[in-house]
Amino acid sequence: MADILAYDLGASSGRALLGRLKDGRIETEELHRFPNDPVQVGGRLHWDILRLLHEMKQALLKAKQRGADIQSIGIDSWAVDFGFVGESGELLGNPYHYRDGHTAGIMPVLFAEIPETELFARTGIQFQPFNSIFQLYALKTAGNPLLREARRFLMIPDLLRYFLTGEMHGEFTNASTTQLFSATAKDWDQELLAKLNLPAAWFGPVLAPGDRAGSLSEAVTKELGVPAIPVYAVAEHDTGSAVVAVPALDEQFAYLSCGTWSLIGTEVTEPVLTGRARELNFTNEGGAYGTYRLLKNIMGLWIVNESRRAWEREGSVYSFPELVAMAEEAPAFAAFIDPDDDLFLPPGDMPGRIAEYCRRTGQKPPESAGQTMRIILESLALKYRYALERIEELTGVQYGGLHMVGGGIQNTLLCRWTASAIGKPVWAGPAEGSAIGNLAVQWIASGELADLRDARRVIRDSFDVATYAPEDALTWADAYGKFLRTTALSK
Repeated sequence: MADILAYDLGASSGRALLGRLKDGRIETEELHRFPNDPVQVGGRLHWDILRLLHEMKQALLKAKQRGADIQSIGIDSWAVDFGFVGESGELLGNPYHYRDGHTAGIMPVLFAEIPETELFARTGIQFQPFNSIFQLYALKTAGNPLLREARRFLMIPDLLRYFLTGEMHGEFTNASTTQLFSATAKDWDQELLAKLNLPAAWFGPVLAPGDRAGSLSEAVTKELGVPAIPVYAVAEHDTGSAVVAVPALDEQFAYLSCGTWSLIGTEVTEPVLTGRARELNFTNEGGAYGTYRLLKNIMGLWIVNESRRAWEREGSVYSFPELVAMAEEAPAFAAFIDPDDDLFLPPGDMPGRIAEYCRRTGQKPPESAGQTMRIILESLALKYRYALERIEELTGVQYGGLHMVGGGIQNTLLCRWTASAIGKPVWAGPAEGSAIGNLAVQWIASGELADLRDARRVIRDSFDVATYAPEDALTWADAYGKFLRTTALSK
C-alpha cells in the first residue's frame, strides 16, 4: 500500500506521521517525533528553523529505511510567524518566536494609523500582539535591517516547503492569520500593505489547501537518496488541519482544538465581520474547501507546560499524569484565573504569576502544585463555556455538544470538566487531529477521498471517540458565575 507523509509542527514538538487507507479506514504510524525548543539569544526569542528542517529530513530517511512508498507530503504548523528570504534565495535570520517581547506596546501605535474597526472589517482577524501585522510593524518601527534585504515573506510551513522544494508559495489558511489578508477578496490586502508601506512583492501567490506546491528538489533528492515526491499545500495552519479532522457528521458543529493553544470555534461559509464579533475579539481564519473558522484563541495548556517547567527548575519534577492526579485531589473552585490575561503570555514563572493574579483579584493564592493545576484546568473549562456561549450568540446556533481534538484530549480530567462546565456532552478524538487533517487533504487532492464530508466520515470510522457527559451541573453553574465575576468577564 502507498503511504503519504504529514509533518505536523506544534509550538513545543513536531511529528512526522505516515498514513495509508485500507478498506475504507485510516491507518497511521508515527515515523519520527522531535522537540521544538525556541532559542533565547541576544535578548530575543527565535525558532530554530534549520533544526526543524533537519528533523524533517530525518523523517524522510526513516521512511526510506523502512521501505515506505511515499506518494505525497504535506506540512502544517502554528500560525503568525515567518521568515524573510533575500535576493540570493537564502534565509535572512532565524524567525522570531511569537512570544518574543519585540511587539510589546506596538498595537496602539499601529491603531493610530489604521483604526481597529477598519482593520477588523478588512481582515476579520482578532487582535493579538503577536499577529504577523504587529510583528512586521514592530520590525519596521525598530528599523530592523532585515527589512532592507528582504525579497519574500514566507510563513513557517511556506519556508520549510521552500527549503524542500525550491518553490515559494503562500497558503490560504495560514496567510489569513497574518491580519494582512482580505477576508472577502481571499488575497493579500494590497491597500492595507500600501498603508503600512510593506512591499507588495514580498507577498507572493497563495495556494488553497489541496493545491500542488512542487516536488522535493533535486538537491534534497540527491542528499537523501529519495525520489522527487510531490508536495501539497494542505490546511497549513495546524488548527485548520485539526478542524478538517473533526469527525462531525452534522454541518453545524462546535469544536475545540486543544493543545499548547486552545482554539474553540465553528465552521462557517462566510466570515462574520460584525461589530459584535470585533467587540468580542473573535477571529475568522481561513479553512479548507471554502470554509472559515470563526473561533477564539484561548491560552490553553501552555500555562500547564510552563508551570511544569518552573517546578522543574525548582527541583520538583512531575509527570503530567501526576499533576492531573494532584489536581483532582485539590479543593474544587478555590480560585479562578482568566487564562487569556496578558500576564500568562510570556515564558517564565507561571505558578508565581497565577499567585500574583489571585492576589490582584482578592483571592487566596494556591499553596501547592496540585492546587495550581486545579485552578488552571477548572479555569480553562470555564473559559471554554464563556467562548462557546459567545459563538452561539454570533451564529444563532445552539450546539448539541463540543468536539475536542488534539493532544490535550489525553487529559481526560480536562475533558470531563469541560463537559461539566458547558453542560453538554464532549466528544473527544482524534488526538492527532492536525496530522490526520493534513493527511485527509492530501487524500482528497489525490482523489482517494471524495471531499471534506467523505474525509470526516472515514475519520469517524477510523478513530475512537470518547464521550464525556456533564456532571454536577448546579455546582459548575455556580462556579461559572463566580468565574465571570472574578475575572471581570461578566462586564
